[in-house]
Parts: sequence; structure tokens; C-alpha cells
Amino acid sequence: MDSASTESCPMKGGDGLYSYTQNSLFQREGVENALLLINEAIAEKLHLEQIISSSPSKAFTVADLGCSVGPNSVIAVQNIIESVKLKYQSYGSHNQNDLEFQALFNDLVSNDFNTLFKFLPSDRQYFAAGVPGCFQGRLFPKSSLHFVHSSYALHWLLSTPKELMDKNSPAFNKGRIYYNNSAKEVGEAYSAQFAKDMESFLAARAEELVDGGLMALVLVCLPDDVPPSQSTASGITDLLEAALLDMAKEGLVSEDKVDSFNLPRYNPTPRELEGLIKINACFSIERMERIFPSKTKLAMASDNGVVISHLRAIWEGILKEHFGAEIIDELFGRLLRKLEESSPFTQRLKHEHMIELFVLLKRNMS
Repeated sequence: MDSASTESCPMKGGDGLYSYTQNSLFQREGVENALLLINEAIAEKLHLEQIISSSPSKAFTVADLGCSVGPNSVIAVQNIIESVKLKYQSYGSHNQNDLEFQALFNDLVSNDFNTLFKFLPSDRQYFAAGVPGCFQGRLFPKSSLHFVHSSYALHWLLSTPKELMDKNSPAFNKGRIYYNNSAKEVGEAYSAQFAKDMESFLAARAEELVDGGLMALVLVCLPDDVPPSQSTASGITDLLEAALLDMAKEGLVSEDKVDSFNLPRYNPTPRELEGLIKINACFSIERMERIFPSKTKLAMASDNGVVISHLRAIWEGILKEHFGAEIIDELFGRLLRKLEESSPFTQRLKHEHMIELFVLLKRNMS
């Protein structure tokens, strides 16, 4: 069977009960917490005059990668544009109208761009366009971007490693759907796939960003020196795995279907991420720091119903693609019951065994 791929499985569109629109408040808080860091980055690190002088159209271009259906992406893009405007005004000798802006919103071809466009402000002072495609590859012309933003997207792999489905491979992940409690070869395969995807991502952005251009990333990471089995992500995937195995025992899904399913996502450690950026060598790391969740976010994370709706908005597409639409309601119902019975998962939440990381990169001179 083919390895699971994210190419045809975006976040759940529309604005219904389980849509990403209604269930992305966790991500929104992280985006909003990063706004001040981005403002500081633009004020201190963006050499705007140099960049604009090399652009014949005097258009400043922002790209948001992994925009999904829009609410959080629009907030981030609007903040970037307002910060650049303030920087431009600070030069004094320029007319504000001299500088135009365009925002390019990227996600998978099957993303619900119609819902995204509904969130664009009617009074926006920038040109906007949707750009379909996988961000692990090239999306834009060379040296056409000035600022790239991406939040809560880079942990998605282009596909799961093929060796996870090879019965003759030591990385064959029978009966498991993730790498957290699997053989070390499984974790190594996931790590290698993330490294490959990250190199492709950085190489593509190095082509597309102008010299001195900035890239702001928000990622969910596993703390350095914490085993994957102790992470919050491990806790919830263990419960999803248990629900699928129960359904396989009852004949509601086939065992082969479970054996051939592996979630195509990977959370690097900060040290791992830093190493990959340095290997690429096209960017300097200007800032790398943790974003801390608020009490409100931690309270939401302790509400089982909120957690399940959030996970359904993210996972439903890829689960439906592999197992079929007919099991989705039953699967998430079982996941909710397991979550309600799981004190170990609650304990992991209290210890915050995942971190949100803000990373600011600057394109080196080519």
C-alpha cells in the first residue's frame, strides 16, 4: 500500500462544527503570541530600503505557507504588512503610497481557498492571491518574496517513510500508527523524512526570498532530551491507535488498513531543527525562542470535547482518505471516551511535554 501523504488531505474546510475555522483557537493564540516577535524582527532585522530599491515595482511581497482556511493566516499577514508600513514611515522621506503590498496565501491544491478568501478584509490595503501546492517544493519565482511566514505547518511530512509499510524492513510499523513507542528504526525513518522535507523547504525558500529577506516560523517541537514517548503528541496518538485497534478486533476496519497507516507528521527538537538549518547554510538564525501558552490555552487543552473537535478538524481528512468516511464519527467517539478515561494523558498536559517555538531566519547574501 502507498504511504500516507498530506498532499490531498488539508485541514477540514468550511465553517461547520468540526471545521478548522471553528477549531483553530489553539493555533490562533500561538500566532497572536508571535505577532510582537515578528514586529520586533521587522523593526530590527529588515533592511527595507535595500530590499525596496532592488524591486522595480516597489511591491513588498508576503507569503504565508500552510494558510489553511484563513482566520489565523489573515491575522498574521495583516500584522506583517502593518509592521512594514511603520518601518517605511520611519524613514520620513517616503510617501506611504509609494509602497504597495501583495499577500500570497499557500496551501495544498485541495485546500478550501473559498473559505480563506471570505476572511480577507474588504478594506485591505494589499493585493491577495491563493497559491496551491506543497511548500516542500518551489512555489514562487526566484527572488520574488520579501517575508515568509508559516505557523503550525512544518511538522507535516510530505509523506510517511515507505519503509514503514515494508514487511521486510526493520522499520515495518505493524500495529502502530506513529513513531513514539515503536522500534528505533521507525523513529529514525521519521527523522530522516523530516530532514529531507526540511532541506527541500529551505532550498526552495532560499531561491524565492530576496537577499536579506526574513522568514518567521512557528513550530510545535519536542523538548531536547525528552523521549517521544513522553510527549503530549504521543499520548493522543496512543489513544487514536488504541481506538483503531479496537475497531480492527471488532471487524469495523481491517487489520491491514491499520498496519498500513502512519501519521505523516514529525515534531523535531529545537536542537535537531537548528542543525538542519545550519546544514542548509542559506539562512542565519536571528532568533529562536519558546512561546509560552496562556492559562486560557491550558484550560482549553483540559476540555476533552474541545480537544477532540480540534483533532478532528486536523486529522479527519487524512483518516477519511485512508479508512473511509463511514468510520469517522465512530472513531472520534471512541477517541473521546478513551481521552475521558486517560489520566496519563492529563498528566502529560500538565507537564507540557511539547513546546511551541518561534524561529526567525534571514536569507544570507547569495
